[in-house]
Amino acid sequence: MTTQEPDLMLDSSAAGLLGHIGSRAGDRLGRVRPFAPRAARRAADGAPALIAVGHGSRDPRAAATLRLLADRVRELRPGLDVRLAHIELNEPLLADTLAGLSGDAVLVPLLFARGHHVTLDLPAAAAAAPAGTRVLIAVPLGPHPLLVEALADRLAEAGWTPRDGASPGTGVVLAAAGSRAPESAADTRRIAARLGERLGGVPVLAAYASAAGPTVPEAVRALAARGRHRIAVASCFTAPGLFATRAAAHAPWLAAAPLGPHPALARLILHRYDETAAMSRTGTRELTAAIS
Repeated sequence: MTTQEPDLMLDSSAAGLLGHIGSRAGDRLGRVRPFAPRAARRAADGAPALIAVGHGSRDPRAAATLRLLADRVRELRPGLDVRLAHIELNEPLLADTLAGLSGDAVLVPLLFARGHHVTLDLPAAAAAAPAGTRVLIAVPLGPHPLLVEALADRLAEAGWTPRDGASPGTGVVLAAAGSRAPESAADTRRIAARLGERLGGVPVLAAYASAAGPTVPEAVRALAARGRHRIAVASCFTAPGLFATRAAAHAPWLAAAPLGPHPALARLILHRYDETAAMSRTGTRELTAAIS
C-alpha cells in the first residue's frame, strides 16, 4: 500500500510557514479523543469485541509490537474486549479467534489500504464465524489524518525537522507493503499526498515492498532525478519485519521506524471500530465506511 505525488516547489518562507501550521495542527490532532458513541463511552458491556487483525510475520518483533499496540487500545477504552489476531504466520490466527467468540465482533484490519487481505481474506473469515455470531469489518487504517500524524512523528523521531520540509533538496519515499489491487495503490497515493502536505509541501513518492511498483530504490532514483538528494524513507508498516527492514536499508538519508504502538494509531483503530459499530446500530447496510 503506497503512493506517488507531483513535486510541489515552495519558497523557503512559505514552506516553513506551512510546516509550522501543520505541526501545530498535528499537535492538536494528537490530543483529539477518538469518536465514540455515547453508549460506548458509558460502558463497553454488550459492545462487540474489537479484533485487531495483523498480517503476521516471521520476525518475532512483529507480534510483540502488535501486542503493545493492542494494549494501548485497551488503555484508551477500558472495559472493551480488545483482541489481537493474525491472518497467517503468528498466533492467534484469525480463524481461531473467531471460533472462540461468545458474541459479536468488529474486525479492524491493521492494514493501510484496500488490498486482497481486506477485500477477500477478512470477509471469508467473517463468513466462517460461528453460527449466531455477527462479524463486521472496518475499512483499513488509511488514508486518515491520524495515520499521517503518526507517520510524521516517526520521521521527526528519525531526525526530520521543519527546515527539511522547506528545503528544495529533500524528498520522502513512503514505503508500504504493496498489492496488485488498484484500490490499494490509490489509497496509498492519498496517504503520500497528505504526508507531503503535512511536511510542508515536500514531494512524497509511494514505493512498494512487493506486488507493485515502484520499489523503494526506484522511488529514490526518481526523486534524485528531480534534484532531491536528501531522501528519507517513511515506514508505512505497523511493525518491524522483512518488508520494513528492506525499505529502511535503501534509505539514502533518514529511515523512520514502523508505526508500532503510536498513540495516534491506537486512536485510529478505535475510530474505525466506532464508526463500523455505529453503522451497525443505525441499520446501515453498507458497512464499508467512507475512507477519509
